[in-house]
Amino acid sequence: MYGVVLAAGRGTRMRPLTDRRPKPLLPVGDRSLLERVFDTVAGVVDEFVVVVGYRGDAIRDAIGESYRGYPVHYVEQAEALGTAHAVAQAEPVVDEDFLVLNGDVVVDASLPRSLADADGTAVAATEVVDPRAYGVLSTTEDGSLAGIVEKPDDPPTNLANVGCYAFPPEVFEYIDRTPESERGEYEITTTIELLLDDGHPIDVAPYEGTWLDVGRPWELLKANELALTEFTDAVENAGTVEEGVHLHGPIVIEEGALVRSGAYVEGPALIREGAEVGPNAYVRGSTVVGPDVHVGHGVEVKNSVLMADASVGHLSYVGDSVLGRGVNFGAGTNVANLRHDDGNVRMTVKGDRVDTGRRKLGAIVGDGAKTGINTSLNAGVKLGAAETTGPGEVLTRDRVSE
Repeated sequence: MYGVVLAAGRGTRMRPLTDRRPKPLLPVGDRSLLERVFDTVAGVVDEFVVVVGYRGDAIRDAIGESYRGYPVHYVEQAEALGTAHAVAQAEPVVDEDFLVLNGDVVVDASLPRSLADADGTAVAATEVVDPRAYGVLSTTEDGSLAGIVEKPDDPPTNLANVGCYAFPPEVFEYIDRTPESERGEYEITTTIELLLDDGHPIDVAPYEGTWLDVGRPWELLKANELALTEFTDAVENAGTVEEGVHLHGPIVIEEGALVRSGAYVEGPALIREGAEVGPNAYVRGSTVVGPDVHVGHGVEVKNSVLMADASVGHLSYVGDSVLGRGVNFGAGTNVANLRHDDGNVRMTVKGDRVDTGRRKLGAIVGDGAKTGINTSLNAGVKLGAAETTGPGEVLTRDRVSE
């Protein structure tokens, strides 16, 4: 069985974090999103097929021709024309039953197993409290699929379409027949409707585990929070910890990392290879200090992701934030993560102001951005890749290139 992983999209809702990388390569704990999808499916499939598009070479370079002994094939979706179109690109490789998963989803291993155990075509479904924001499945008396309706005002069930599927190779014939949708794309749900119209039985594979689509910056924070819950209540230290360091709760310090005297770390936290924390720094969960990151004197980092080579060197606060690769915060840079009215923080996504559902959310900073000393970043702002601020600047609105 093949595992077809869709990883071609531009990830525009995740900007500026995706301005210089494809979304599936964003870090979640000690691995990328894409690697976590592979690990979830491993043991169920024999080979992977990755559908790449935007910055596909970066995915090829990061993963290579195999992953943990599983062969990895690459096919390209040159133009984003929908999920059915993406799956169709795998046809030259796939010659037996296959699973379809997105490269930006966090699920557990019970989902691909449930799909693989189904008979032929299957759709994964999970129960949600309010299904109106999802594709909603209706079922027949025997529990098989009767239909899928997108974001209905009056949902027929509370079963949401997880967006993961099992197909036999014959589905490619139906993908070829799939018409263009109103938004100009070829949707796999339309393909499924064609299968139903021709009398093909489709199983509904029940799923009760974690389900998180990582499409927006605060969802990357959530994914990392979930990843760090996997840590046990112990310190795993393969790095160097100087005298006078306080470590509490589940913490992983990788080989080559250095925690200097006076640092106080509260788990869950991950300090990756080459990172340097301290002296006199405060790191608290759920935080990922990425490879070769510097967290220096008088710096507090809380519930944040600092990607490789980022530096927060002196007298700064970073809370509920994501800092991209190579970000440099000047001394005294501080991030606000809470509104005065105690309401949920809002963020601009593709031109719309969106309620993030998070009471605390700081800044989202793209790769290579730099702040001048004593910069203040307001809750929910974005600082784009390679953007800068001046000394003492207060940033209350997004600064991102188009």
